[in-house]
Amino acid sequence: MATQTDTGSSVVVAGSFEGDLRRYLRGLGGLLVFLLIWWVGAMTTQPSYLVPGPLDSARAFVDLFTTSTAIVVPVLGSSLVLPTGLAHLTQTLFHYVPGLLLGAGCGIGLGLGMGWNGALDDWLRPLVRVLRPIPPLAWIVFAIVWFGIHHTGAAFIVFVGAFWINFYGAYGGVEGVSSDLTDAASTLGVERDLSMLKLVALPSAAPQVLTGFRTSIGRCWMIVVGAELFGAPGVGYEIINASNNLAMATSVAYMFLISLAFLCMDVGFRLVEGRVLAWR
Repeated sequence: MATQTDTGSSVVVAGSFEGDLRRYLRGLGGLLVFLLIWWVGAMTTQPSYLVPGPLDSARAFVDLFTTSTAIVVPVLGSSLVLPTGLAHLTQTLFHYVPGLLLGAGCGIGLGLGMGWNGALDDWLRPLVRVLRPIPPLAWIVFAIVWFGIHHTGAAFIVFVGAFWINFYGAYGGVEGVSSDLTDAASTLGVERDLSMLKLVALPSAAPQVLTGFRTSIGRCWMIVVGAELFGAPGVGYEIINASNNLAMATSVAYMFLISLAFLCMDVGFRLVEGRVLAWR
């Protein structure tokens, strides 16, 4: 009997490995097709600098780490010398991370409150409907006037983008809590509204809340490039600066740098998400 069970387990493991290998090979094939199309497009485009090829872009990416650049650390005011690509990425993180975390915290808090409290929802829903359609980048002029052209202004733009994504994730998660769960909790003695929110609503809404935060990680990388258009230091500014000098390969290299940073953050958050939602 044990032998049959071991054999069955081996078959399952082998089948899973083959399935994963097939998926990875398909992904590799798609990547190779993309690189081929990119290479052909670069070879047939004139003047050649308009579409830098994969090799030129790869060389430009390596060049980002062969020189050093000094940057100023906000608040502390001290200088930090890093490889050029990493230095500009760090500058972007100086306003990306605060904007993301503050926006997510405020958005999740308000979303939970409005989704759970009907009176608060009635008061604030019209205001939400007025403000929500305004794109985050439309606030750039106010960011310049209020905070100036630096990290704080760019962080404000990221804050706006992160706020709405996380707000609707939390709002939809709490609003969709099953009445069967709240009825069962009431039967078991959970009577206080705050206890019901903590013990029932939050665990039930956690998947949507975390999905909203994960979505905001990627969307805010898109927003931060636009936020740096008005002169805030960082990767987005370097993309525009390089393109103004027709150094398109350098622009592509910085785009790769953003993609790599996002992938690292996304993989890290998925690991955290898996631990938090291990109960599912």
